[in-house]
Amino acid sequence: MVEAYYNCLHCMNKKVRILTRDGGVYEGTVVKVDRDNVYLKRSAKGRAQTSAFIPPYGYGYGPYGANEEILTLSLFTLLAIALI
Repeated sequence: MVEAYYNCLHCMNKKVRILTRDGGVYEGTVVKVDRDNVYLKRSAKGRAQTSAFIPPYGYGYGPYGANEEILTLSLFTLLAIALI
């Protein structure tokens, strides 16, 4: 898991494709890494539309706009990470 952590740190603020042990494939920009998780800002391309209400910044939801989705992936589940 230490290797995954340092690989993710190397990819900070870069577009990546992440493969997980369960076969998931995720693309986006790495915005944060901690000892347990990598936080991926998903691109708008290919994202499903939702009718959910997303409060504006200032309501505890962070500085990312309503059109940006932050996905949290456990470093334990990572199989590979590649720059794209």
